[in-house]
Amino acid sequence: MKKLKFPSAQTILLIIAGLVAILTFFVPAGKFDTLLYDSASNTFVRTGEGSTESLPANQETLESLNVIIPIEKFTSGDIYKAINIPNTYKTLEAKPQGLVAFLKSPIKGIIDAADIIFLVLIIGGLIGIMNHSGAFDAGIAWLAKTLHGREFILIILVTVLVAAGGTTFGFAEETIAFFPILIPVFLAAKYDALVAIACIFIGSSIGTMCSTINPFSTIIASDAAGINWTTGLTGRAVMLGMTLLISIIYLLRYANQVKKDPSKSIVFSQKSEIESLFHQESVKVTGFNWRLRLALLVFSACFIVMIIGVSLLGWWFLEMTTTFLVGAIIIGFITQIHEAKFIEIFVKGAGDLLGVALIIGIARGVTVIMSDGLISDTMLFYASDVTSGMNKGLFASVMTATYAGLSFFIPSSSGMAVLTMPIMAPLADTVGVGREIVVNAYQYGMGLLYFISPTGLILPSLAIAKIGYDKWLKFVMPLFVILVIFTLAVMTLSVYL
Repeated sequence: MKKLKFPSAQTILLIIAGLVAILTFFVPAGKFDTLLYDSASNTFVRTGEGSTESLPANQETLESLNVIIPIEKFTSGDIYKAINIPNTYKTLEAKPQGLVAFLKSPIKGIIDAADIIFLVLIIGGLIGIMNHSGAFDAGIAWLAKTLHGREFILIILVTVLVAAGGTTFGFAEETIAFFPILIPVFLAAKYDALVAIACIFIGSSIGTMCSTINPFSTIIASDAAGINWTTGLTGRAVMLGMTLLISIIYLLRYANQVKKDPSKSIVFSQKSEIESLFHQESVKVTGFNWRLRLALLVFSACFIVMIIGVSLLGWWFLEMTTTFLVGAIIIGFITQIHEAKFIEIFVKGAGDLLGVALIIGIARGVTVIMSDGLISDTMLFYASDVTSGMNKGLFASVMTATYAGLSFFIPSSSGMAVLTMPIMAPLADTVGVGREIVVNAYQYGMGLLYFISPTGLILPSLAIAKIGYDKWLKFVMPLFVILVIFTLAVMTLSVYL
């Protein structure tokens, strides 16, 4: 009997799209009135079924409409999309979406999400250029050589650097390449293979969980929620620092125990097998020359420029995408990649993220079906009834737990964002909290389950050292429980600060 495999994110989203299309035949159609801030005229535009009116852009207007959001969120540009006005839901004539609509939905979604998709593809090309240049490998290998005899510093630096990659550009799948490089280093330092795997995987997990400027989660989710991605950035940065500190302390404690007494290792029974597996492996320390240093500097500068542009110059996807394209070209010149080779590598790098791009389009297509079928607001209406009287702190915790559960079935952060955020984000309005709370719940919920989810990257990561999933669970569960308790406490307290 052929072993069954869990379906891919794309297949799951197509199944969801089909189910949503079927729902449009049974769920009553309906719609909320919407409110949009027009900066040109400094007024609110209220749109209902077949009617439009202009209203003064002030706090009194918002209060009269039961919209519990400060006026500054609109005038500053934090909320730039139309929001649903509470208590304005009306049932409408049904618009069921049949087979043709279902087949068109991924294409409509791809067209609708074109700006985000192009950003993803260009970043994929940039990462491909960086990987080909050897800058990533050389930087980490140089650290390994420099810190010989002080390997505990290597644990801290690798975890922090990988987390930095996770929080800025979703450094996840790319980490697979570093396991063969770093496992021999940690074995030579009298640690076990779990320490190496954990430094990379947990660093990446914490970084993506607490994404600050990650275009694959924070920016996409904030865009779908109708807020600027800088909203809530400070809180996420603090969360990144705190969870990273907790994780590093946990890693250092385990690593020191193993170094002092190898029998304390969770994979001690596999010690000989793992050492023989990597016995012939050697860490090749590529010369960390000025070209590779400059390439890493330019790579980092791309994100700094993006932050400055979006925060101060009014940039958005077009300008951000251009920044990364220019960065890739500059790095190509610095590392002397031939023009034809550059194009080949860049296209391949973009191709590596084509799956992510398709996920974004397919997921956006689900939203298109719900919108065209006029059931999005219906589902939101009934969900709002459940959450409208909910305690703020309970709302934040329940939303975090909800996203953790959903992430088992939809492990793609970008797919999750564009699929759920248009529905989930407005729920924050009904309980009187900022929509960034829902964005945070999405990130933290997905990030927490990622530590143990078999649909994520942990299984292929463990397979490199032939370590069983059960051994990983034994290692990581205490840290997982600590982070769950800490995260839920932070989410609860954050709505009152």
